[in-house]
Amino acid sequence: MNDNNNDRNAAWREELRKSMTARERNAIERVEMPQLDPAYRITCNEEVNQGISAEQARREAQRCLDCPNPQCVTGCPVGIDIPGFVKNIERGEFGKAAATIKRTSSLPAVCGRVCPQEKQCESRCIRLKMKQPAVAIGYLERFAADWQLVHGAEEAAPEIVSNGIKVAVIGSGPSGLSFAGDMARRGFDVTVYEALHEIGGVLKYGIPEFRLPNSIVDHEIDGLRKMGVKFVKNVLVGRTLTYEDIHAEGFKGVFVGSGAGFPRFMNIAGENLNGVLSSNEYLTRINLMSAGRGGDTPAPIAKTIAVIGGGNTAMDSTRTALRMGAERVILVYRRSEDEMPARREEIGHAREEGVEFMTLHNPIEYLGDEKGHVRAMRVQRMELGEPDASGRRSPVPVEGAIEEIPVDLVIVAVGVQPNQLVPRSIEGLEVSRRNTIVVNEETMQSSVEDLYAGGDIVRGGATVILAMGDGRRAAENMAKQLLDKN
Repeated sequence: MNDNNNDRNAAWREELRKSMTARERNAIERVEMPQLDPAYRITCNEEVNQGISAEQARREAQRCLDCPNPQCVTGCPVGIDIPGFVKNIERGEFGKAAATIKRTSSLPAVCGRVCPQEKQCESRCIRLKMKQPAVAIGYLERFAADWQLVHGAEEAAPEIVSNGIKVAVIGSGPSGLSFAGDMARRGFDVTVYEALHEIGGVLKYGIPEFRLPNSIVDHEIDGLRKMGVKFVKNVLVGRTLTYEDIHAEGFKGVFVGSGAGFPRFMNIAGENLNGVLSSNEYLTRINLMSAGRGGDTPAPIAKTIAVIGGGNTAMDSTRTALRMGAERVILVYRRSEDEMPARREEIGHAREEGVEFMTLHNPIEYLGDEKGHVRAMRVQRMELGEPDASGRRSPVPVEGAIEEIPVDLVIVAVGVQPNQLVPRSIEGLEVSRRNTIVVNEETMQSSVEDLYAGGDIVRGGATVILAMGDGRRAAENMAKQLLDKN
């Protein structure tokens, strides 16, 4: 296998020498993603990023320097052959590029849109050491996946030989879908149980369509169905179906990817007022239940909305609020903008669309009207003090600097925690103080021999790609365990 890779890399380097010099490659500027105009995009739910053209993709792929020891791969939690698919794009072999990605990723079109490549694969690009922008790996991944979707062209999938062993997946979010795809490729009979009425987990209820269209998620799920994965909706494992029921139906292994759907609040005065809600509730109502767009579920409508937090979910909430008709949206974050955990791209999009940033401020109380509805928030101005355990400078209050701001709606996006329904229903399952399932980090196996877990139910909060990496690692190790037994 290594000899084949070395031969392939040598062939690629020879191609590069013939096609372009290193100087010519270095002179190519990084591609810019075409976007909808901000004034238009806040009036609709259309995807903001429009994708790059075939010409742009090939040009960007030419920026790859074909490193002998590509570090970009080490930054990918699912281990995609990044040089392989990038060089396929450079040669114009787009179907082969998509097939290369799909060998290790069950959700390439999703990852190309929402994964923080700038913190992962692109952060390891050798061009950064040359003081140049990294190769736009995320844009190229999206291009290859979308090209395959539009043209319906891909290399023939390897024939799957069933081994007759049934495994169950609890939750259809990114970790569960990744696990399901890898187990199906290995010949396992996979059934995914989802508590909600739509398959996709956080990909559907948590991420707005202007960032990740539902049609893209559905396409990826259809690909898993074609591999034999079965999906069962409206099943609440721990209530309507128990761990014992799953075994009684002949399943030999269980993967828990039930996510972290419980919101966190700040425990400050006024949080129980009408008009103060979690980002989970707000986004789920709108993304999954069509609230405000002809669906039966009502959506809270307000003129002035405050969103508390600085992560991607907070950005999604601010931008959704604008699209729902808010006249003024204020993002309140207790640290500086530089310390926001949200992707730089999402921060930029929110600012372009008109979100007001109130950084270095923290809400300390919500005030209500005579009907019990929020009418204002009191915010404390903060300044950065000494670094905390994570290395970030801790925000501390500025004495006497408190301001009252009128608001009609407050959306709290300060984190999530796991739903304990599944863990509490399984006897002998070890759970942490944070209510996450405890696993061996190398194998993702829990204290219950046949139960593995990954994603937010283990991490407490993770990116899509980290959750997918958990699913892949769990699949590899569960497959070994089950095949050794049978």
